[in-house]
Amino acid sequence: MEFLAEYGLFLAKVVTFVAAILVVVVLAVSLGGRNKKSDKGHIEVTKLNEKFDHMRDTLRDAMMDDDAYKEFEKAEKKRLKEEKAEKKKAAKSTEKSKAEATPDAATSADKKRIFVLDFYGDIKASEVDCLREEISTVLTLAKPTDEVVVKIESGGGMVHSYGLASSQLIRITNKNIPLTICVDKVAASGGYMMACVANKIVAAPFAILGSIGVVAQLPNFHKLLKKNDIDYEMFTAGEYKRTVTMFGENTEKGRAKFVEELEDTHVLFKEFVSEHRPQVDVVKVATGEVWFGRRAKDVNLIDEIQTSDEYLFAQAETADIFEVEFTYKKSLPEKLGFAAQAAVDRLLMTWWERLNISRWF
Repeated sequence: MEFLAEYGLFLAKVVTFVAAILVVVVLAVSLGGRNKKSDKGHIEVTKLNEKFDHMRDTLRDAMMDDDAYKEFEKAEKKRLKEEKAEKKKAAKSTEKSKAEATPDAATSADKKRIFVLDFYGDIKASEVDCLREEISTVLTLAKPTDEVVVKIESGGGMVHSYGLASSQLIRITNKNIPLTICVDKVAASGGYMMACVANKIVAAPFAILGSIGVVAQLPNFHKLLKKNDIDYEMFTAGEYKRTVTMFGENTEKGRAKFVEELEDTHVLFKEFVSEHRPQVDVVKVATGEVWFGRRAKDVNLIDEIQTSDEYLFAQAETADIFEVEFTYKKSLPEKLGFAAQAAVDRLLMTWWERLNISRWF
């Protein structure tokens, strides 16, 4: 009992610390909210082909001596001139085709475009708002002949948050636009729920995938409170408004109902994976286990072993690649608030399994 008392006191200190930080966050964000501007954010687009070319040219310049560089410059100017002439010729040919053929025939000759999005998932899938804006922007121009690549890094989190993130990605496939998910580090649990909606999943050899399961844990201080003659009262309307609690006495009926809800959430998760990746043996993989990239391919959780860099570099010769990012404009109080929130998230990553009573992927 002494151990439980010390453990309870320690947890109380942690909760107090977290609460204090949250108060600071709320105050900072509320102060920033008073000075909100109508422009909450904007889309930034970077053409990765140009970035790759700049990287190559920078290295080449460092490696060549003056004479060799002059020869290269001369050859490059000639190549660009010929390339420009070819493009002009192709443009005239396309204009002629537009006049003689159907509209679809002209667009079939267009160069493929790849739109690259990044998603870093915390417990609350906070970036889903940015993801929504990025996808909405891409869908204004993307065609079935293009491709959307989403780089995901997430170990999962809240069920409803990752459900929304997955639904945002489904908007892409509903438009018959090919969707590729690249996983360099981890797409587990809710992260894999997002990944499984893709037409193709590409992962690094030691990326972590799977964890198709649901978890909820919480400490219970009822005995400690009772020992110290502290009453805890909770009032609810509805038989199952609160099934288990940290401070009250949990009943077998309440525990059974909570486990039933967990099992139902797991069933929904398995059905979702089966619907979007029918090649996966869900009975085999929906055990909560994780697999590294090479092993994940053996059980059909992914399609290819490759890093996102390798995948995009390989496409750069034949496609125009655009990185699309939605960024928020933040005032100083908001920046401080987000920094504090990040600190809270890092702390909760360690403690959420012990303190949380909601369902998590």
